[in-house]
Amino acid sequence: MASKESGKLDAVSDSLPVHYRDSSSSFGDDEEDHVSDYSSSNPRERRRSLVGRLLQVLGMTIRRRKASFDYFSSPRDESADGLLKRKRISPPREIRRCRRSYVAGFLRRACLALPVLVLMFFGLLHILQVLIGRAQLFWDNDVYDNWMPDWGKSGQPGDGLSHYPTDATRDVIPIPCHSHNDYWRKRPLFDAIHWGCTGVEADVWLFDEELYVGHNTASLTKNRTFRNLYINPLVDLLDKMNPNSTFSPNTTGHGVFDEDPNQSLILLVDFKTNGRDTYPYVHKQLEALREKDYLTYHDGNEIQKRPVTVVGTGNTPFDMVVSEKRRDIFFDAPLDKMWEPARSSERSESDEPLSLTSTIAFSGGQGNVGTGLVTSADDFNSTNSYYASVSFTKTVGFVWRGHLSHKQMDIIRGQIRGAQRRGLKARYWDTPGWPINLRNHIWHVLMKEGADMLNVDDLKGAAVQNWIARTHGLW
Repeated sequence: MASKESGKLDAVSDSLPVHYRDSSSSFGDDEEDHVSDYSSSNPRERRRSLVGRLLQVLGMTIRRRKASFDYFSSPRDESADGLLKRKRISPPREIRRCRRSYVAGFLRRACLALPVLVLMFFGLLHILQVLIGRAQLFWDNDVYDNWMPDWGKSGQPGDGLSHYPTDATRDVIPIPCHSHNDYWRKRPLFDAIHWGCTGVEADVWLFDEELYVGHNTASLTKNRTFRNLYINPLVDLLDKMNPNSTFSPNTTGHGVFDEDPNQSLILLVDFKTNGRDTYPYVHKQLEALREKDYLTYHDGNEIQKRPVTVVGTGNTPFDMVVSEKRRDIFFDAPLDKMWEPARSSERSESDEPLSLTSTIAFSGGQGNVGTGLVTSADDFNSTNSYYASVSFTKTVGFVWRGHLSHKQMDIIRGQIRGAQRRGLKARYWDTPGWPINLRNHIWHVLMKEGADMLNVDDLKGAAVQNWIARTHGLW
């Protein structure tokens, strides 16, 4: 009987939950384990590493890996009476999966943080370069000579001796730079002359028999005309530079630059409206310069150089230019059609495929109006053209890795070679303007290879900065 009752008790005991069984012998041990494990789930805050702090700033805090004996109170881990039970030890497969997930998360965070660290590094380099290499931001290294400040003033030493007739451009040294979109500047024409640029550009639009200057029709105003911005100021300036006195009677050969009187100023006129309609009005308004013999012209035999040389670009009709007997408007020829290979002793393997560009095949763009009868690049020469120009970006291409490739150098050399053989001045427009280091490198290469004119937007940068030297490695 006793054995039967004992068997029934065993059966009831087996049907009870685990934590009710053997409470007298195992509850104490389990309680100690529970307390020990539960306390391990709230460990003392560990000191964060440098990487951890950085990731916290970036909003990417590192998750703490849970131990295999951590407790948690999700519904599936609660026993029937609401008590927490011990989490089962994860099998090796799950541990490996967790480790892979942790590594993948770390790599993702590293990929996000790396660009930020790189930018921070180069930003610090740039700040150091400004502080150390550009110290003139804080003080002026130039010494101002204030000796005899009143010299030349009335009643002072040198009274009446401080000025002379041609001192309007005193101390200005002419340099081979072209003021791109000159009409945008605060003082059109005069800013370019002040910095020594020997070329200026005017975009002209014909409306109601008047030539207006501007980049587009939205920028045109009634008072900003070709006469007001360029023709009349040039006449006034040249009259001052060519005074009619007992020392120089009837002199018209003195240019706008006092340092180099023989330097001619290049006035590039970009025809924006219909070329055949605009040409007669440009020709007529140049009469103010023509009648005083200030315009360079071709007399049918040779070039007669004068203080101002006018070059037509854009929609300028080539056939109307060459039809003039006394030609004082010259053409801006297409430089990309003038590529020539080097002499046999200098030729490289890349010369052959580029030689096809020497044939004329106009496809639009600058300098193609009225060229229907042109069959060869030799039709453009010094008797009818002055510049040979082309877009740097379109003909040479993008400059990768901060320097020109061998193929790009062959293009530049071949085009300059062809222009110079025809007596024309090679000019590249649309050159890179940024980064400054790349711009300076392109300028240096073009001048070294024989380009005759730099097309610039930054007049001061071209005139006074040592752009031949590198500023620093990146910028």
